[in-house]
Amino acid sequence: MRQITVAVVQMQNELCQVTNNLRRMSEFVDAICRERPTDLIVFPELATTGFECGVRFTDLAEKIPGHTISLLAQQAAGYGTHIVFGLPIKERVESILYNAAVMIGPNGEVIGDYRKVHLRGEEHLAFRPGFRYPVWEAAFGTVGIMLGWDLAFPEVARSLALDGAEILCLCACWEQPFGKEWQAMVLTRAFENSIFVVAANRIGQEPSYTFAGQSIIVGPRAEALTAMDNTAEGYAVATLDLDEVRRVREEYQLFQLRQPITYRALVRRY
Repeated sequence: MRQITVAVVQMQNELCQVTNNLRRMSEFVDAICRERPTDLIVFPELATTGFECGVRFTDLAEKIPGHTISLLAQQAAGYGTHIVFGLPIKERVESILYNAAVMIGPNGEVIGDYRKVHLRGEEHLAFRPGFRYPVWEAAFGTVGIMLGWDLAFPEVARSLALDGAEILCLCACWEQPFGKEWQAMVLTRAFENSIFVVAANRIGQEPSYTFAGQSIIVGPRAEALTAMDNTAEGYAVATLDLDEVRRVREEYQLFQLRQPITYRALVRRY
């Protein structure tokens, strides 16, 4: 068995207060890893800044590597864990920003970053959309990342799964009153791809939003391995057997029975 321990963090971010949010994230990493050795910790989308920063994203966004990544890389190396978290990033041209997530490895190295493809609402005013769905080989297996509204598009999880992902890390700022939709789609993405989903959603309020929480870790049979409510900060931990992905895929044959030649409409512009 390829057993690993993963943790999902549900936190209330302070809007535009990077230092305070980083301190809170660091405290969560300490608490989780002192409780037990942990292979992977997943934080919400835009964990360092909050969601409704508007034009301030230009000042808050970081290049990779940057201060935030360096700080969390020290903790990842100190505890020998992987950390996935959301943050705004910038390119050399500092007006080009992305809503992104970064994966840091147990040696403190940046394994990779993902730029959110499916932007929603006012996100279009601050960020450019990404255009790739990368997967990375971690020490324990193959990982893909989704951000927020990506969850609503089945093609994202399927693309990552077809490229070999065994775990999907979902970092989100998913708002009320769409908590039931969140739960339904997380379970569905896990089942339809026979994959583990580690879904971290934030809680709290900002000027226009109340966030839904309900962070969860789901197995490839759509079984909830952990669950959190929509009000409390905290974290949940689960032990995963990554060999279960192969076993369930062989049992259900969801990939082998696909008929891609009949799916031409999926890549047609609406």
